[in-house]
Amino acid sequence: MSPTRFASEHKWIYWGAIVLLVGLAVTGVIRYASVKKNNETHAKSEQLQEELVKAGYPSPDTDTVQQLLGTDGGPVCEDPGGALNTALWKIQQANGATGPGMRPVISDTRAVQAERIVLQVYCPDKLDDFDEDLKDLKTDDTVRR
Repeated sequence: MSPTRFASEHKWIYWGAIVLLVGLAVTGVIRYASVKKNNETHAKSEQLQEELVKAGYPSPDTDTVQQLLGTDGGPVCEDPGGALNTALWKIQQANGATGPGMRPVISDTRAVQAERIVLQVYCPDKLDDFDEDLKDLKTDDTVRR
């Protein structure tokens, strides 16, 4: 049996090998991207944990941070100082009463500092806008530690 005759009769072996190699290559690229993203997510969550502990906050669970913020900061970095977010944040910083008794309170400085640390780690390019949007927000040491 000549080699050309064997090759022509068994083309399915060559095509099968090519399909298998292409499939393995695609799978390898996808898995590499996934591992790279997981490593980046883990590194950022570790960095955030270190920064928060250094600032005196309790250590957050890094698994939860990874799920919530991912690699890009998720919803925290979308529009951190936007008007709607600021309005909602100010409403949440109220005294807890409803109706006529509801009034804003002076927010604790550490609450703003915590979000600022998250922005420093995940989206430092948005930090100036955040500072500008919240420069008129009155804060003080209102929570006892």
